[in-house]
Amino acid sequence: MSSNTKEENGKITEYMGKRVYDFMRWCKVAAVFSFVLVIASIVALAMNGLKLGLDFTGGTQIEVGYENAPKIEDVRSQLEDAGFEGAAVVNFGSDSELLIKLPPEVAEQQAQQNARDAEATNSVGDKVVGVLRQHSDGSIELRRVEMVGPQIGEELRDDGGLGMLFALAVVMAYVALRFQYKFAVGAVVALIHDVIIVLGFFAILRLDFDLTVLAAVLAVIGYSINDTIVVYDRVRENFRRVRQAEPEEVINISISQTLSRTLMTSFTTLLVLWALQFFGGELIHNFSLALIVGVVIGTFSSVYVAANVLMAMKTSKEDLMPPVKEGAELDEMP
Repeated sequence: MSSNTKEENGKITEYMGKRVYDFMRWCKVAAVFSFVLVIASIVALAMNGLKLGLDFTGGTQIEVGYENAPKIEDVRSQLEDAGFEGAAVVNFGSDSELLIKLPPEVAEQQAQQNARDAEATNSVGDKVVGVLRQHSDGSIELRRVEMVGPQIGEELRDDGGLGMLFALAVVMAYVALRFQYKFAVGAVVALIHDVIIVLGFFAILRLDFDLTVLAAVLAVIGYSINDTIVVYDRVRENFRRVRQAEPEEVINISISQTLSRTLMTSFTTLLVLWALQFFGGELIHNFSLALIVGVVIGTFSSVYVAANVLMAMKTSKEDLMPPVKEGAELDEMP
């Protein structure tokens, strides 16, 4: 073993002056933890499904402006009492601007009356504003009314799903070309792990899943693969440099070397996301929540899931070593 390494009880504890943590000691515990989360997410998706938002299901979207900023909880109660069950109310732009989303049942009722008639569309908004004016001292202005048909919602859902599958396929091809097919499998397994858990989180809590959340899931894929690539790049490098170490030790060294970078990146990203969660308003509440869950799970999967797959597939230095000319040796890093 090189003079750049220190050992205790037959395991490398220091490499090139940096502490090496025994991450793979807990690989089985991490695998069980991941398995439980994935199974729970799949069961939740199968039993509850995703609570698709207006973007996917179709419905009516109404924008109103108040003279005095109202309480969103009161507006929801007023609409519920008037028969607009399931109405979603969020601030839009300012505290006095509200965006009201009515479920597809309301849109279907209007379609039965006259779906293509602009006056029929406006009647929904007029009725909503009429209900709100009964409980408000100030004036309320109807700004905009839009109807999203179920056909458009289906197209958005299908295109979003295809976009997610395309992203996974491109990632797998990229990692396979840059590294080796075992690394590609590990990267894609880690990404699927992250996506399923984020979707399961929304299924368990019955949170609205709309286009902003879908965008967050795609962002999680980008964030997670970036973290995984950093770890994999160091794993490949150390397989070639630490010639006499076992694969488990090489992975421990690689994760330890990238640990500070991984934690700092995740921490600073989470700071921004928590700010969006608390101060960004309800319109992007689920977007930031999906990213928070994705960043936490993505950081975990970059350390354990991606590395566990490499261990399970028995990745060795022979998979990554370039051909050595006869009589030549590849020296370890000084």
